[in-house]
Amino acid sequence: MSDARITLQGLVKGFAGMKKPAVARLTATVQPGYVTGLVGPDGAGKTTLMRMLAGLLKPDEGKIEVIGYDPVADSGALHAVLGYMPQKFGLYEDLTVMENLTLYADLRSVTGEARRQTFDRLLAFTSLGPFTDRLAGKLSGGMKQKLGLACTLVGDPKVLLLDEPGVGVDPISRRELWKMVHALAGDGMLILWSTSYLDEAEQCRDVLLMNEGELLYQGEPKALTDTMRGRSFLLSSPQENNRRLLQRVLKLPAASDGMIQGRSVRLILRKDASADEFRNAPQMPPLEMVETEPRFEDAFIDLLGGADTRESPLGAILHAVEGSKDEAVIEARQLTKKFGDFAATDCVDFSVRRGEIFGLLGPNGAGKSTTFKMMCGLLVPTAGQALVLGTDLKVGSGKTRQHLGYMAQKFSLYGNLTVEQNLRFFSGIYGLRGRAQRAKIAEMSEAFEFQDIAHHTTDALPLGFKQRLALACSLMHEPDILFLDEPTSGVDPLTRREFWLHINSMVDKGVTVMVTTHFMDEAEYCDRIGLVYRGKLIASGTPDALKAQAADETIADPTMEQAFIALIQDWDKEHADVR
Repeated sequence: MSDARITLQGLVKGFAGMKKPAVARLTATVQPGYVTGLVGPDGAGKTTLMRMLAGLLKPDEGKIEVIGYDPVADSGALHAVLGYMPQKFGLYEDLTVMENLTLYADLRSVTGEARRQTFDRLLAFTSLGPFTDRLAGKLSGGMKQKLGLACTLVGDPKVLLLDEPGVGVDPISRRELWKMVHALAGDGMLILWSTSYLDEAEQCRDVLLMNEGELLYQGEPKALTDTMRGRSFLLSSPQENNRRLLQRVLKLPAASDGMIQGRSVRLILRKDASADEFRNAPQMPPLEMVETEPRFEDAFIDLLGGADTRESPLGAILHAVEGSKDEAVIEARQLTKKFGDFAATDCVDFSVRRGEIFGLLGPNGAGKSTTFKMMCGLLVPTAGQALVLGTDLKVGSGKTRQHLGYMAQKFSLYGNLTVEQNLRFFSGIYGLRGRAQRAKIAEMSEAFEFQDIAHHTTDALPLGFKQRLALACSLMHEPDILFLDEPTSGVDPLTRREFWLHINSMVDKGVTVMVTTHFMDEAEYCDRIGLVYRGKLIASGTPDALKAQAADETIADPTMEQAFIALIQDWDKEHADVR
């Protein structure tokens, strides 16, 4: 049918108190039969657009048609053929998988034999058949997203709007989600997938790239990526580690973007810049520069004007941590945690040296969060030891805890307190009082640019600012050791780059960092990685060592994500008879 598409003409939506519209003069067309990606940083207008398409917001100007319907005027007819999965999908965690599906079937008036057939098809499609009696709250992140998708598909919608369904989901689960969505698109469904994961954007046939409400690009991801040929390089130096080299090259005007990639620094040149501007820069150590294949993320960052944060202010305000680089400050010894007969963590061993970044990776439900919480002293091990600075936290004094900073996966901020009140509260917990407390709050407010939002409640902040505030709160007492549990989940690539500049700056001062993440490009920043699967540590080593371990004749130079998936699949093959 000719109107089986989404058309947007001159679409505008603003909100009170905003200097710019959330969506500004947007004109675009979205076709059925393949997945279209809606891509952009925090505040780009992606969720606002999704909500207008679903009829939940009324545009200020312009026209929307979703397969021939006006989302506001024809809301009843549209809702009968539209599935919308928002960022915080409305699963009921105290209901089982089947009870959630039944609720959505009731809401969609799917009954009788049609309901039975729908449930059979969706449970097979999402591989949730064996888990129908499990509470939704007990599912892993990937399984929750599959259940969310299944609930959205009850009623056979013709249009599917997915707002960041991959957030907080490991690479294997994201790959499974994509496989399911591609199958739906192949059957003719119109699918719009909003994402801040740029490797996901590369899987789309067409992308709409937005920033500050405006459409910067619509077309094939590869066409935009190809504009970056000759501008993407891998840098290394025999005289300087990659962390300091990154900090050095980002200060040069010729750099559009930079990030750590294993032993190298991935550098993106500004348009019309040359590699010689880096080789010949004053005080630059001898460089090895090798041109590399561009990525969609290179083009994305460049189109936004390049990385906007070049240097972290934390290096200037944090004290240098004393101690030997060879000293093990975090150790897991035969660490085990059982819940009934289930071993969430099973005899795990690793150590982290002072001034090192150690990444704990693994699929949803693999046991990495359990391991992480025991290392922080938030869970008591069933067996084995979790040692920090040589002290077992389950029996140690509060003195050791004063050396620790912790940033939780779901930020432990108080949403009804202002930015300043959160800083005062957390600094008070860590023992700061009076003049020292006021000085530290002022120092952190300047470093993270909180001055203009000091009296805003935390709930009202964009996600990027919440993330900065959570990090600042964990650093108020200048800890020697920092635990970061999926600290950048849901934030865009620009904000993640800023965050890792802060981490690199702290590590240069001798701070030890232990981090969990689902972003495989972030794993490249780690000095060493431990891969946790089914409660066991199945691989450990540098990012380059793990990639080399996963390389074979089909993929000679795997990405970190390819290595992650290959190592887990290899372990499954080796232990197929045991399980």
